[in-house]
Amino acid sequence: MSGNNCTAVTEFILLGLTDDPTLRIILFLIFLGVYTVTLVGNLTLIILIRISSQLHTPMYLFLSHLAFVDIEISSSITPLMLMNYLKDITLISLPGCLTQLCWGATFGTAECFLLAAMAYDRYMAICNPLLYSINMTSKVCTLLLITSYVGGSVNAWFFIGCLLNRSFCGDNKINHFFCDYSPLLKLSFSEDNLAEILPPASAALVLMSTVFIIMISYVYILFSVLKINSTEGRSKAFSTCTSHLTAVTLYYGTLTLIYAMPKSSYSSDENKVISVFYSVMIPMLNPLIYSLRNNEVKGALRKLMSRKDFFRSNPMFCKKCSLSN
Repeated sequence: MSGNNCTAVTEFILLGLTDDPTLRIILFLIFLGVYTVTLVGNLTLIILIRISSQLHTPMYLFLSHLAFVDIEISSSITPLMLMNYLKDITLISLPGCLTQLCWGATFGTAECFLLAAMAYDRYMAICNPLLYSINMTSKVCTLLLITSYVGGSVNAWFFIGCLLNRSFCGDNKINHFFCDYSPLLKLSFSEDNLAEILPPASAALVLMSTVFIIMISYVYILFSVLKINSTEGRSKAFSTCTSHLTAVTLYYGTLTLIYAMPKSSYSSDENKVISVFYSVMIPMLNPLIYSLRNNEVKGALRKLMSRKDFFRSNPMFCKKCSLSN
């Protein structure tokens, strides 16, 4: 690099999804609506779980953190993507680009760990119901949550650490709508090849370990459900897992297409479309999946909505009312 006279890169140009002006307006309106639904849906789910006593269980504790993680994933990408449709050129500084990558990788990895923790929770509830309250204590739940966020941070720093050891010089156009690792790696220079090995290995370890936990949990769940004599009992036991299975299938399915499939099997445009689904669409779909397919959540929501004086009587929404009382 010392022999090259190119200028060091301090900011990047995000090329986005399309250059067509009409399509950019359409996509802006679509993704603005998606982001609004994502924020409203996940925040509603968090508030509902917090204030509804019947949802104060480990399963819904993990679900509230999943909703928080989805907000963070979407918020790390969607606002900048929306700006891309309003400007001819979208610029992002090198520190800002690395921050976006770190934020997305941290919470994207945390979602994998949370989905695994939720699978373990369903295993304990169905396979060991008598010991559920003993095994899934608040200390255990807190440990699982800490593991999820710490694991996400560690995995993210494998990505960031490798990029910090590389230099950026010359081309500064990122053929993506956000700062992803692969496009950044293509623009960087270094004689060290660890950046091509460590982050993919770390991501693969996270994916394989969490998928293994989920698969083992559901194998035991399946055997336990099959031992139930009545069809109604089997249906009721397995119905508590359908929302989680749907979320797992959507999230891991898209991650597999992005990170596990050979790069030659799809173009960069196809890669961007798949990235839209897991980073923008899934955070919107998760609260809908858990709300529409979960009788306890729907019941808690109906119960709260049926209270005419709910917003007046709840101190969380009406501090003046609580003070006057």
